[in-house]
Amino acid sequence: MANEKASPIVESLKKMSWFRWVVAALIFIVYTIAAADRANIGVALPFIRKEFPMSNTEAGAIASAFLIGYSIFQMPAGFSLSKWGVSRIFSVGLAVTSIFTGLIGTSSSPLMMKVFRFGLGMAEAPLGVGIPATINSWFPPKEKATAAGIFFAAAKFGPVIVPPLSAIIVQAFGWREIFYFFAIPGLILAAIWYWLVKNDPAQSPYCNELEVQYIKTEKATAKQDGSSLDADFAPMWMDKLIRTRPVKRLDTNKSIFLSWDIIGIALGFFFIIGIVNVILTWIPTYLMSVKNYPIMKMGIVASMPWIGGVVGNLIGGWCSDRVFKKRRKPTMLITAFFTCFMTYALTFAPNDAVWLSILLFTMGVMLNIGYGAFVVYAMPLTTKEKYPIAYSFINTLGQFGGACAPLLTGIILDNYNWDAVFIFMSVYSALCFVVLLTVVEPMEERPI
Repeated sequence: MANEKASPIVESLKKMSWFRWVVAALIFIVYTIAAADRANIGVALPFIRKEFPMSNTEAGAIASAFLIGYSIFQMPAGFSLSKWGVSRIFSVGLAVTSIFTGLIGTSSSPLMMKVFRFGLGMAEAPLGVGIPATINSWFPPKEKATAAGIFFAAAKFGPVIVPPLSAIIVQAFGWREIFYFFAIPGLILAAIWYWLVKNDPAQSPYCNELEVQYIKTEKATAKQDGSSLDADFAPMWMDKLIRTRPVKRLDTNKSIFLSWDIIGIALGFFFIIGIVNVILTWIPTYLMSVKNYPIMKMGIVASMPWIGGVVGNLIGGWCSDRVFKKRRKPTMLITAFFTCFMTYALTFAPNDAVWLSILLFTMGVMLNIGYGAFVVYAMPLTTKEKYPIAYSFINTLGQFGGACAPLLTGIILDNYNWDAVFIFMSVYSALCFVVLLTVVEPMEERPI
């Protein structure tokens, strides 16, 4: 029946704009650059230490300075975004992030480097909160984890390109030029974001009414008591195991700060980001000082956890939305459980670059299967207006964990050895698993 008319649903899909996926692509590009700005210190650090002699603890403090600034300014960023919207503050934050990245290359002492790294963290804080808030506004519930997977895939793709690219820059110029090079793209992207991404899809000239309705419409099925449950959230065999519960949205700051579910997820994020930042900061040093890899070989092997991270985030986001039907705890538990064993396996790390690359790649996949779920978890638990505050609280504690871990790693190395570092990471992952068991899987309940 060639002349038969297509169904109204098919016709609507044909007419609907798909600009939200342009936003998703821009999220990926922007956060790849932002992640590169924070990751380049790991490759530069061995060369910085040749110019400025320092202990492992002092080197860890330089890495942690970024995360201290980043964690301290999460809450101010959340309140600012909630009050004034994402578009303007996000663009300014991205531009200032680029400025501080370039300033790191001008450092004449470790103290100056710490100040600029702290400033970089302060400037980047609106990005870490603004992108999840954008996802919450621009994507329907069944696509949120997929979009979050794209977001965190970018966070891992930045460190993929940093080691080999930074190695080339160091060999051709020097360590300072790494920071000058990475400062440029963010300034351009800040203007593009301000031009293209509005606070609400309804405000965008590139998003038509059909797409706005698709984003804002949430399917619901009636219950006898007059409330409703998300129709996509069908019962599954694991619901008792993961403690699935109907919840009402948190709509006040007090209810957010007193919610154990929010606090528990924040603690879990504390441990996971700690592990991520140990890998980000110290693996290049480990490969050069323990495995004695030359710089180009180090650059390739050091990128393996982040290639695995890109794969893990994309798989995890898709599984959370589709396989687990918008349940977020399963992928988080998978990450915590398997990372515990993968980090311990590093105590037996082979010298062969191929096998070590496979081990680091697999660890990167496992570590990131549930990473994006930490962002999405609070979305059905809070109103859209209060979500930036909830996530900024989660990210504050998470990034504080990220700040502590590299510094603790430096202290451990000054007193013990690398095996103790890998056991420390394994314990962190085990603690994350235990904490996650205590929170519920929120099943949104709302009036019809």
